[in-house]
Parts: sequence; C-alpha cells; structure tokens
Amino acid sequence: MVHTISRRHFLSMAPAMLCSAAWLKAAAKQEGVIMTVTGAVKPADLGPVLPHEHVLVDFIGAARISAKRYNEAEAYKTILPYLNSLRQTGCRCMMECTPDFLGRNVRLLQKLSLASGVKIITNTGLYGAGAHKYLPAYVQRETAAQLAARWTGEWKNGIGNTGIKPGFIKSGVDKGPLSPLQRKLVEAAGLTWKQSGLPIGIHTGDGAAALEETEILKRMEVPLQSYIWIHAQNETNLEIHEKIAAAGAWISLDGLNKDVAEDYIARLRRLKAAGFLDQVLISHDAGWYNVGQKGGGTFRDYNYLLGTFVHLLPRYGFTAMEIRKLTQENPARAFTIRG
Repeated sequence: MVHTISRRHFLSMAPAMLCSAAWLKAAAKQEGVIMTVTGAVKPADLGPVLPHEHVLVDFIGAARISAKRYNEAEAYKTILPYLNSLRQTGCRCMMECTPDFLGRNVRLLQKLSLASGVKIITNTGLYGAGAHKYLPAYVQRETAAQLAARWTGEWKNGIGNTGIKPGFIKSGVDKGPLSPLQRKLVEAAGLTWKQSGLPIGIHTGDGAAALEETEILKRMEVPLQSYIWIHAQNETNLEIHEKIAAAGAWISLDGLNKDVAEDYIARLRRLKAAGFLDQVLISHDAGWYNVGQKGGGTFRDYNYLLGTFVHLLPRYGFTAMEIRKLTQENPARAFTIRG
C-alpha cells in the first residue's frame, strides 16, 4: 500500500555516538558522519529528519545581542515540550539553523537534545541577510580566509569552550545581486568546506542570488552537492530550481505549513518529473522562541510534515520509498561530512 507509511520508518533509531577522534576520522574517510550537538553519528542511523528548523532566535542585531537578554532555564522549559511532541510524531533529528549573532546557544541545544531524545545539529558561519544587521563588526575588516579560519576553528576545536562541534555551515544573503560582504561570506563558506567538508546551507533571497552563489562556489571548485539553497520556495521561477538542481545542488523547500501544502506538492511533483527528487529537502522553518517577546512569543510546533503532510503525498503519486527519501535519505546525504 502506498497510502500509509510504516511507523518503523519514523520510530527506529540506533544509538551511535562519537566514541573517539580516531573513529570520527576513519568514518569520515569512508561513509562520512553526521555531527550532532551530542557527538557524531553514522548517516544510516539518523532516522526521520527536519532539515531546517529553529529553537531560539534573537533579532536585536549583532551589535546588541547578549545571552543576558533571556533566562535560559525559562526558554528550556518552554521549548522542551515541543521537542518531546516532535519525537512522538516520529522525528529523530533536527538541523537547527540559527547562526551565531542571531541567538545560537549550543549548550541549550545540547540540553534539549539529551532531554528529548531528538538529535540536534548546530552550525558555524554568519548570516548576512537583513542588510547585514546580524554581522559583527569584524566582518568588515577580515578577509574571507580569516572568516573561514574562525569557522574551521569551531569545527576542529568546538564552539567556544563547549566542545560542541557544528554539523554544517549556515550563512544568509538577500536578493541578488549580492553585496560585497555577502559575496565574502559565500567565499568564506567555500574555504571552510575545503578545510572541513562541512555542508553549506545559505538562506537565499531569490533565484538570482542562488545563481550567483553557485557561480562563486563553482569557481572555487566546491562541488554543488555540498551546497543547499535554503528558502528555494521563495523563487517562483521554477526553471531556476531545475537549473540549480541540474548543477548538483540541493533545493530546500523549508517553509512548509498547511496553507502552502498544495503549492509544495506541486513543486515536489515537478521536481520529481524532472528527475530531481533525490536533491530535495523539505521542512517547516518553525520553532522560534523569540527573545524580546513575552514568553518567547508564539512558538510554532514542528509536527505538520511528519504528522500530516507525508500522509497526503500518496494521493499525488508519491510512494513510501519516495517519502522515505524526502524525510530520511535526502537529509542524511545532504548533511553528511566526508573527510
């Protein structure tokens, strides 16, 4: 039957933690690893995945951001029930896409992951969208190589003094053409990939910006299989999706909710017909404990994709194997780190 999905696909999870640096190095050279806030796991052990979500964000700007702006214990108490609910829905892993200077708190993520049983993957990098509001002042004076050295340092040594390592590079740009600072961020991401193998995910304003990113990365000889076009759903010219997918990149449709479900299904069907379903990611871009708002504001749960949307897809010709590809296999491949 293609109208139902076995709960084994969503509820199975094999424990696989980082045991040693030697294991990590050997695994990265062979099948690759996924780096979570609680250690490295094998891609095959990832389980059902949400590849683009948020836990806590702070939009005050890089010049004013501070962990003192919120009570971490209160944020933890508010967020944990949503992760517990997500695990009950079947999810086993979440890519948390909040970068540094926008509210990244890796200790909080680690605590939430251990308490909920949901693997969480954090990131390195900087977010240049929003007219550079979330970029620290040093980005103006440092070169792409210097920025890459910072990000590579987080991969090699852990973030701050936490020992927690990022699992991907997260950046952000506005609509094209890219500003000089945004081009520098893309170049820094490419350089970081060369030194770490970390996948690159870039919040991208439109298709013109995505095309510019791909040109920069291709010029740097970064394989586009390591590049994720975040917020591809914002581009209405679907030919650009196909052009970028044909070059090898990942197309991330990551604003899913019930109001856009029909549009997302139409996009998935088109990408499937064009032969690119193997390069599609889908997620909600939900969560958002918003620092500065009372009680963190309105927190959006993470359950629609695995709780409802996947059960609509068989009506439109998607098989259980294709649904597994979208919810497990594609994210695992997209976020695998290969040494």
